[in-house]
Amino acid sequence: QVQLVESGGGLVQAGGSLSLSCAASGRTFSSYAMGWFRQAPGKEREFVAAISASGRTTYYADSVKGRFTVSRDNAKNTVYLQMNSLKPEDTAVYYCAADRVGGVRYDYHYWGQGTQVTVSS
Repeated sequence: QVQLVESGGGLVQAGGSLSLSCAASGRTFSSYAMGWFRQAPGKEREFVAAISASGRTTYYADSVKGRFTVSRDNAKNTVYLQMNSLKPEDTAVYYCAADRVGGVRYDYHYWGQGTQVTVSS
């Protein structure tokens, strides 16, 4: 069982930055690939970024490539999403997720409760 708690969301102006964190419970965090997803009002949930269990491999959606960076600290059971050059279209609830397989998929096994990110123009 893995429990995930996101933090770091908030309101930021376009062009600004935010850093999200996702703290995981359990002693097997380093066995799980981690993903970040987002869902804007009235839209489907979309993949944002993912990182392998070791941290050596990362994946990004085209819409955030070059602006967002996913990283993890297995000693702290935490995964991060650094978001730079934010745009109003990045406004959404951001979720982290954990899965044994990971990658660019939507059927991650464990999900956090989400944190709101709002980018004003």
